[in-house]
Amino acid sequence: MKTVTGTLITAREVDSAERTKRLRTLAWLMDNSIPLPGGFRIGLDAIIGLVPGIGDAVGAVISAYIINEARQMGAPRSVLYRMMSNVMIETVVGAIPFAGDVFDAAYKANMRNLALLARYQLDPVGSRRGSRWFVAGFFLLLTLMVLLLIAIPVLVIYGIVQLF
Repeated sequence: MKTVTGTLITAREVDSAERTKRLRTLAWLMDNSIPLPGGFRIGLDAIIGLVPGIGDAVGAVISAYIINEARQMGAPRSVLYRMMSNVMIETVVGAIPFAGDVFDAAYKANMRNLALLARYQLDPVGSRRGSRWFVAGFFLLLTLMVLLLIAIPVLVIYGIVQLF
């Protein structure tokens, strides 16, 4: 009698592998699919971002699809928030004419997000902990920026009032 041993692969693992493959293809298309001279690569996201007004919004919607798929694959909120912050940074800075398009081509938020998802799949505890620290620091930075944006006009008005 022969004994066969092996690993049982569940339907969920097959679905996760297929989703990951599909997401890798989409991220590559959006961030790395077009070779440039000198070995640098850009993707359709950088080209779409050249369209004033809607280009960056379309790129953000496609990136949101990747985040939603990560959510359906079980990624925790801390990782999802970190992925959203990558997309937010790319979208906000990408809206700046020319310089934003260069940043958009170099930042590659979709590839970063796929790396976050892969890290989560390999090391859920470490990834969750690292993402929590990043998200906390990012929101602290955003809070300080908002406070600074409020404080500057208040201080300017106060200074003007003090002149009279």
